[in-house]
Amino acid sequence: MGVTRRIVFPIIRLVIWAVIAVSLVKIAFTGADVGPEDTSLQPTGAAVEPTVQVETGSVTNAVTIQASVVADPAVVVKATLAGTVSKLLVGDTAVVAVGTPILEIRKETPQDPVEITNPETGEVTTKERKPKVETVVVKAPVAGTLSLPTLKDQEVTVGTEVATVSPGTLSVSGTLTPDQQYRLVGAPQQASVTLNGGPAPFDCTGLRVGAAATVSTVSTSEPDPNGGGTPPSSGTVSCAIPAGITAFAGLGAKVEITNGSVEDAVVVPISAVEGTVQTGNVWLVDKDGENTKKAVSLGLTDGKVVQVTDGLAAGDTVLQFIPVPGGAGLPVDCNVSYDPKVCGG
Repeated sequence: MGVTRRIVFPIIRLVIWAVIAVSLVKIAFTGADVGPEDTSLQPTGAAVEPTVQVETGSVTNAVTIQASVVADPAVVVKATLAGTVSKLLVGDTAVVAVGTPILEIRKETPQDPVEITNPETGEVTTKERKPKVETVVVKAPVAGTLSLPTLKDQEVTVGTEVATVSPGTLSVSGTLTPDQQYRLVGAPQQASVTLNGGPAPFDCTGLRVGAAATVSTVSTSEPDPNGGGTPPSSGTVSCAIPAGITAFAGLGAKVEITNGSVEDAVVVPISAVEGTVQTGNVWLVDKDGENTKKAVSLGLTDGKVVQVTDGLAAGDTVLQFIPVPGGAGLPVDCNVSYDPKVCGG
């Protein structure tokens, strides 16, 4: 035991210290590998643009518009002759029918005197002539309640407003977005109307689609930064409420207009088409996965799919979404989609 403590243990300690010394010298002259291990993920796949197969189906171009009941405006009655109101044929607030005489306008035009020569004596005399008299009767253009502010013996000119007739009828009126106005080109003359809290849906006639009224007032409201709110209006739609339907001005209503329907049509989602009216572009995908821009002719749309009347056949494959600038081989627009490889920076 004494030999172990005196000889063996010291030798073991010397060996350990020698190993430590050698390690310290190596670290001092070569350095330690303390760099981080590369654990970053490497891409192993590629982005694939979704496609859709061209199919056949039915398309019904039905447009639903939120509207309201409005009183039809009074119809203006204008003078058609410059002269004097000689007779008032009905009284103010009278109920008139179409064609009811309202008032008479009289116009007197002086005539030059006539010179008469006596054939025997040659004496010349002047004979005054009565003025030329012209009269016209102004009639009610529509049936309704008359408002007659014009007075007897009042001077009027052609186009002067002499009366108004309030028809006492109601219409349904609403506004159209640009998309709806395009879909209602060539719309029929009737629509189905549902009054809020009112009777069962009914057909209204005399459907009119027109441009939106120009508003000169300036809005003080702040624009929605998120693009929300009511879509801009570009047109109006209105139709007459038929007699026998009980309605009140101010009631909310829903107008449904069906402007065409087709069966067994070649259709694609509207997301796949650039354009939705008359002409458009799709990106046709071949068997190798390459896509090519192709012009097509368009028909009806229901807001989800659109009919392709020329340019595609059932079974063709197209991109489900319109390619963004810089993708699918399209040129990069640096003002829209910034690509540092192309735009620099």
